[in-house]
Amino acid sequence: MSSSPLADRLRPTTIDDMVGQEHLLGEGKALRNIILSGNIPNLIFYGPSGIGKTTLASIIAKQTNKKLYKLNATNASISDIKDMVAQLDTFVAPNGILLYLDEIQYFNKKQQQSLLEYLENGQITMIASTTENPYFYVYNAVISRCSVFEFKSVTPEEISKAVLRAFKVLGEENGVQYEVDDAVVKMISHACGGDVRKAINTVELCVMSTPVGESPSVEIAEQLVGHSAMRYDKAGDDHYDIVSAYQKSMRGSDPDAALHYLSRLLEAGDMQSAIRRLLVCACEDVGLAYPQIIPIVKAACDIALQVGLPEARIPLADAVVLVATSPKSNSAYNALYAVTADIQAGNSGPIPRQLQNKHFDGEDNQNKGQFYKYPHDYPNHWCQQQYLPDRIAKKKYYEFGDNKIEQAAKAYWDAIKGNS
Repeated sequence: MSSSPLADRLRPTTIDDMVGQEHLLGEGKALRNIILSGNIPNLIFYGPSGIGKTTLASIIAKQTNKKLYKLNATNASISDIKDMVAQLDTFVAPNGILLYLDEIQYFNKKQQQSLLEYLENGQITMIASTTENPYFYVYNAVISRCSVFEFKSVTPEEISKAVLRAFKVLGEENGVQYEVDDAVVKMISHACGGDVRKAINTVELCVMSTPVGESPSVEIAEQLVGHSAMRYDKAGDDHYDIVSAYQKSMRGSDPDAALHYLSRLLEAGDMQSAIRRLLVCACEDVGLAYPQIIPIVKAACDIALQVGLPEARIPLADAVVLVATSPKSNSAYNALYAVTADIQAGNSGPIPRQLQNKHFDGEDNQNKGQFYKYPHDYPNHWCQQQYLPDRIAKKKYYEFGDNKIEQAAKAYWDAIKGNS
């Protein structure tokens, strides 16, 4: 039996052998047509790991007569690029070079720029892969010379094909015909988080963990899959996707989805992100529609930090459901945003004289006195007085939300201020 991992031994050699990515590689799809044309442009593949980016790059490499050069940006350097460039126009690479650059996001600006001249004149054709959004991590000059394609997590239904094939190949290698329960295939296919490589490696572990000659059981599969469905990197796109979905679910008043993403964060051990977004959502999205929620959520978060996981899940779940099911208002947030925009645009001015911290007047002041009106000296503790700078004295930033609490406050002040 080969010592290489099963996932490598089963790596597809043609487009039709691949599972998933039908939106890119299905009949009539753009990327499939580009590959079949044989005229390969500079490409960037991005998406989670284990879903076929490297496999497809290898398939493309076999269809071109260019010299294949592989670099991994995590450990490659400028000298590696110079060594590659030195092979151009030599008998080693008479038709140019096909560079497969893995994890391009780890190349710094200088390293990426060193490739530009050769990408421009066609001497180097680059296929780069990344698990991060290239529009955030790859420099614009490189992006503009490439076609970007997003790879997506493979569905469990597609992964099940790879799982069955893996059991078949291992059976042939071991001289055993494995009778695998459908529940085993389903468990592995669903528990790998859309990662084909992880699913195949799990199949290999199942066989290794089973007595020789026997078929892997559901119990064995269950022990091995564990937390493998979690695809999460606190510094990567997965992190931002999950926390974004988490907050948007609370904002959208969907407690089921909000709890789902809370659980994913906690399973990954990222309680800090769960707490931070929960606090933000209570203030930004519920806000003045239910202002008492802010200290309540803060208390729940404090309890979570004090008791730690796994018990911390309980107060956090309480708070998440409360935020998701509470009335919503972003009126204060919108007002602050509008104020900030004005200030950043220079739309401000000197603080009105009556609000300044003045206790004396210079001899040059012809109109001495601060003229501040103390609201508590007036009925209902309010009096008409200018508070904004002169330039924006008539500006209105805050608009009462349409919820019960803010409308009650509006009615109160309309009555006192004499507004119709």
